[in-house]
Amino acid sequence: MHSSGSLAAILRVFQVMLLGVVFLLAGCGGNSNKADETASWPASKIYSEAKSYMSEGAWEQAIKLFEKLEARYPYGRYAQQAQLEVAYAYFRQQETASAISACDRFIRLHPNHPNVDYAYYLKGLANFNEDIGIMGYISNQDMTERDPKGSRESFDAFKELVRKFPESKYAPDSIARMNYLVNALASYEVHVARYYLKRGAYIAALNRAQSAIKTYPDAPANEEALFLMVKSYDLMAMNDLRDDAERVMRKNFPNSEYYERGLGGPDPWWKLW
Repeated sequence: MHSSGSLAAILRVFQVMLLGVVFLLAGCGGNSNKADETASWPASKIYSEAKSYMSEGAWEQAIKLFEKLEARYPYGRYAQQAQLEVAYAYFRQQETASAISACDRFIRLHPNHPNVDYAYYLKGLANFNEDIGIMGYISNQDMTERDPKGSRESFDAFKELVRKFPESKYAPDSIARMNYLVNALASYEVHVARYYLKRGAYIAALNRAQSAIKTYPDAPANEEALFLMVKSYDLMAMNDLRDDAERVMRKNFPNSEYYERGLGGPDPWWKLW
């Protein structure tokens, strides 16, 4: 009997403990719901509060509210605008991959939206950074160690914007940035060609110089690209091709600085180094 009574007492203790855990969990859940003051907010209020955070530069808080807005009110103009605002907030927070993903999602979901041109523009901006881009000569990093993938993707986004929305207010700036990127990408190819030439990899140098000319035919860097072609052919003793490249260079750049460097010496101008 004593043993049976002890067992019953233990069971009662466990019942009390179980009830306590249940009440505790219920209390935590209630506190959690109570802590989320946005739970009853309409879409307009969530949007306005998120915009307030944006104006203060509190990007992370803004992103959280915009994402709540879209989750709770997935349809309507506030949700659509929130998708664009999130992309911009990610961009300002320097989370490039997230910004691009948000832009791509908006473009996919709303291809006919009045502001879809902005999504293309923002996608281009996300990959465009003059300070650390491939033309950032202030950096000590060798240009051959940089990956121009981001610049190419930036160019493609701006190009798509200009093609689809030539009258967009973002088109002029997109064109200016495209011109910059063309020069930068061509200069990158020429730099790599020069790098190969100095190390005796003449075929590799020739290929990169030709690539710059074919891919970016109007870039100023093509003057040096042609010079590197002449130089590469000469070093490989391919005289006919060297002479052909020189004729093309003289036709396109009759006043090239490379001719001036070579004047007055016993060697041809392309043997300047």
